[in-house]
Amino acid sequence: MSHSVLAGVDGSGHSSAAADWAAREAMLRGVPLRLFHASPPLPGTAVPGPAGDGLRQVGARMLQRTVAGLADRYPDLEVRSEQTDDAPAPALLAAARDAGLLVVGTRGTGGFEGLAVGSVALRMAAAAPCSVVLVPQPSGTFVTGTHLARATSQVVAGFDAHHPVGEVADFAFAAAEAHTARLRVVQAWAFPAESVSPRTLVVTEEDRATWEDQEVLRLSDALRVWREKYPRVTVGIDVVLLHPAEALLNASRGAGLLVVGRRTDPTAAEGRLGPVTHAVLHHARCPVAVVPHAG
Repeated sequence: MSHSVLAGVDGSGHSSAAADWAAREAMLRGVPLRLFHASPPLPGTAVPGPAGDGLRQVGARMLQRTVAGLADRYPDLEVRSEQTDDAPAPALLAAARDAGLLVVGTRGTGGFEGLAVGSVALRMAAAAPCSVVLVPQPSGTFVTGTHLARATSQVVAGFDAHHPVGEVADFAFAAAEAHTARLRVVQAWAFPAESVSPRTLVVTEEDRATWEDQEVLRLSDALRVWREKYPRVTVGIDVVLLHPAEALLNASRGAGLLVVGRRTDPTAAEGRLGPVTHAVLHHARCPVAVVPHAG
């Protein structure tokens, strides 16, 4: 965790929540916080020029206010600010190449009322080279500390013991340890294909219990190495007969962080989000960490 925490800010309430979350995370990791703002010129304008200079000045003042506010709340944190005239999405992706974690609000100043997740946030979740945390704006007026207090309660992680992903497990266990939080590992399962046939109209409770016990044992075995690596983390496991997205959203109610994976494809020019991660990002009410992995 020697790399800095990078936070994209644009002056919106969502980005303010993201900057505060990122500051606390940087403090826990013992690394600097980098605040990044992109202020591309308006269509039809040129940079340099009066319009471009004005946009940069507005962005610079916003960055100064954000840095000052964080310095008051986190006096021991090293905070750096960066500004660019490039478009937000490609600029953030480039800046994240040497970051340990990227934190963004679920939406920014653009979009429309009621939009759950903005285009920039979705692209970061799908394509950033490092893990990304998407932070929603707390309901009502943002009060410093209120949103972050939940981050110490519980971390929820989606896991599939049939296809275990070490990067996701390591991120979730490390986050729970850093936040002194309980870790809740959730695995959704479905009836095996052989349980459904024209001759089998009803699944007995005995068969269901047997299959569920097998899933619990498989998950416990898959997590053993991580429990040994992080002995101070209290772990609870949930094996539920639900769609994965529904299982994760139910488990994340009241949690401080939800951790999911995103498979990377080295042959693809741009990353893609799976349907479960996409659904979680649009409906979760807590910060969501998207962890890239190769498997």
